[in-house]
Amino acid sequence: MSKTTARWLLVLGIILVGFGVGIYLQDLKHKESTEAAWKANRFNVARFNKIMRYAGDMNSQNWSSMRDSIGGQLDSLMILRFRKEVDSMKKAKK
Repeated sequence: MSKTTARWLLVLGIILVGFGVGIYLQDLKHKESTEAAWKANRFNVARFNKIMRYAGDMNSQNWSSMRDSIGGQLDSLMILRFRKEVDSMKKAKK
């Protein structure tokens, strides 16, 4: 085998190992973020179900006040979710 062929095989081997390591590290981070999302979602789903039960109690007399309350609850839910994401990004930078 010539030297240039051996060099190309070495370069190809290094590239394949690099891809393998990159995919492995990406998988580790994906597992970590998925686990964090499931933990956050348990809280969010329970709160969302509570909001949906509250919405089921609406009738024509109390519709406007309950609609405003549900909108506020969903807004606060989204704000909390955003804050958790920002906190986790700041923690990951450290």
